[in-house]
Amino acid sequence: MKDVIVLGGLNMDLIVDTPRLAGPGETAEGTRFYTTPGGKGGNQAVAAARLAQSPGSVKMVGRIGDDGFGEEMAQFMRNEGIDTSLLRSTADVASGVAVIFILPDGENHVNPVYGANALCDAQQSDDVKSALSNAGVLLCQQEVPLPVTKASIDAAAAAGVTVILDPAPVRDVPDGFYDSVTILTPNLGEASSMAGVDVVDAASAKLAAAKIRNSGIGTVVITLGDQGAWIEGEGVSELLDPFKVDVVATVAAGDAFNGGMGVGLASGMDLLEAARLGMASGALCVSKAGAQDAMATRAEAEALLSVQR
Repeated sequence: MKDVIVLGGLNMDLIVDTPRLAGPGETAEGTRFYTTPGGKGGNQAVAAARLAQSPGSVKMVGRIGDDGFGEEMAQFMRNEGIDTSLLRSTADVASGVAVIFILPDGENHVNPVYGANALCDAQQSDDVKSALSNAGVLLCQQEVPLPVTKASIDAAAAAGVTVILDPAPVRDVPDGFYDSVTILTPNLGEASSMAGVDVVDAASAKLAAAKIRNSGIGTVVITLGDQGAWIEGEGVSELLDPFKVDVVATVAAGDAFNGGMGVGLASGMDLLEAARLGMASGALCVSKAGAQDAMATRAEAEALLSVQR
């Protein structure tokens, strides 16, 4: 397969399992606390690496701080076979963190502080450009400064590399920001915000995807959680059925999907095959606790896909 380049955020996740969220001025006792490497960029890289099974074919571009969290996140990725030669450490700056509260139904509430991620600059877009020669896919999100992401996706598109962009977190973007995006992958909330449509089911997802696609994006994939995913593109307009799993936590589900779809496309799958691999990756992720350590192996994904078939 061709390389998968990931440009994006890296955060140490500080996770609290809790029966409920505390109200203003209230203390509500949680039941468990743990840390795990996260960040949308890091999550997508690990998801891709575990499915690709080709050490060095996934390359991480981003920034960490020169602290314990930064080194722990970098080492985790190296242990997964990810090429971190383009992961830059910034002196005297804290690495990104995200405080995540997980409720009993698996839903999560995330408060990030992006730290070193916010210092990504032309160095990162230059790093992306330097890695494009053998790349099949560039995975991006919106956790690092938008000018860096824009320069990177424009360079990838000019080089004929497929660009998959997760528009999270939702930000006000300048006109033309998505012009070079091949596939946009919003979830229900993000699609609702972008299209001005309340996305709650397949019918509303179809309407929202069509509106978003009319802005000039080739393909829109709206992830619908336990309702599956709606794909709207050239010659395709359909709902992909979800995989049935017991949900433990929805942390990083969208990242698992993007990583899986990216690997599928980089290895020569067509859009629907790649999307199904992404959905299997996402389903397996939500069936486990954590973020990067919850990502599926290729064997696990293939087993789930075989059951679906």
